[in-house]
Parts: sequence; structure tokens; C-alpha cells
Amino acid sequence: MNKTDKILEILESQYRGYFEPLHSKLGNGNYPFRVLISTILSLRTKDAVTAKASKQLFNLADTPPGILKLTEAQIQKAIYPVGFYKTKARTIRNLSKTILENDGKVPDTMDRLLALKGVGRKTANLVLSEGFGKPGLCVDTHVHRISNRLGLVKTKTPEQTEFALRELLPQRHWRGFNTMLVAHGQQVCNPISPKCSICKLYNLCERRGVEKHR
Repeated sequence: MNKTDKILEILESQYRGYFEPLHSKLGNGNYPFRVLISTILSLRTKDAVTAKASKQLFNLADTPPGILKLTEAQIQKAIYPVGFYKTKARTIRNLSKTILENDGKVPDTMDRLLALKGVGRKTANLVLSEGFGKPGLCVDTHVHRISNRLGLVKTKTPEQTEFALRELLPQRHWRGFNTMLVAHGQQVCNPISPKCSICKLYNLCERRGVEKHR
């Protein structure tokens, strides 16, 4: 078993069933659209705040036509206090309008998702994996930081990390990798002073960039 396989095995044993992605808590309804909007809300915002804002907004509307019946001020009020809530309210209305002007459905391919203004690779990958159950490898700050810290990749940006991990990881692990590393990053592998003394990955980790740890 190589290093990557060992890391995946340990992560799965530690976090299987432990950490439920925010998007899995959103309930039924127009699910791909809910994933898209909640991911927009989550940027630079804590999960608890995002979850509350998503619920409040989706209680009002969870479809493009429904969103467009709301004023920008109503959306702002529903999603406050997520980060950049005024900008995000405008983005949500514009996305809804664009989707409605096409076929009324959230795109289910990377290229078409990226063509939507305000949608980057992180959001697109989450929509593909969580909204449609398609292969998607979402790289956020946790995944970028920890993948480099472990020595799995040597990259400078999340986008570079995504493409490096696509080459490294079997496709069946793409969807769960983000979930596991977010959990690991929040509980053990903190950005500053990670808890290396309790980390099950300690003997496999190169600890790149770690200046002090607990």
C-alpha cells in the first residue's frame, strides 16, 4: 500500500459518518439549485452561519422563479450575516435570472457551470458532486493546505491542487476527499499550530510549512 492509499484509509476510518457536508443537510426540493446557492453563501462564511442563512432563504424560495420574485433587499435580509451578503444577494438574483433564461435548470457540466457569472471551480465541483452525484473534486482552503502539508502535492493555488489531486486520487475518492479533509482541518490539522500530537497521519505527514504544533 502506497502513502496515498494509507492516508485515504486513515482518513476514512477517522471521519466516516462523522462529518456531514452542509449540502447534505439542506433537505429535498430543487436540490442542485440549493447546492449552488448555499455554496455561493458559504464563501468566506462559517458553516453554521451559512446553514442558517440557506434555511431562511429557502423557506422563501428555492427555485430561480421564486428567487426572482424576491427583491434584492429581501434576499439580503434572509441571508444576513453571511460575508459580503449584499454582493451575494445580487449574485443569487443574477444567477437565477441567467438559469431561467436558458432551460431553467442548473447546468450539470463543468464548462456550463463555469460560464455562470460568480461560479468558480470550487462551486462548480460541489454542484456536480453534491447536486448531481457526478465526479467532482472540490478544493477549498483546507484541502489545499493539508494536501501540501502532507506532501501529497506541491502547489501554490487551490486550482493547481485540484488538477494535481485529479491525477493522484482514484475518481471514487474525489467526492469524499473534500469532506474528510475539511473535518480533519477543523478538528486536528488547524491552519496555525496543528494538533500533531493526536494526529493519526503524523508518521505519513511531511509537515510542510508547519513552524509550530501541539
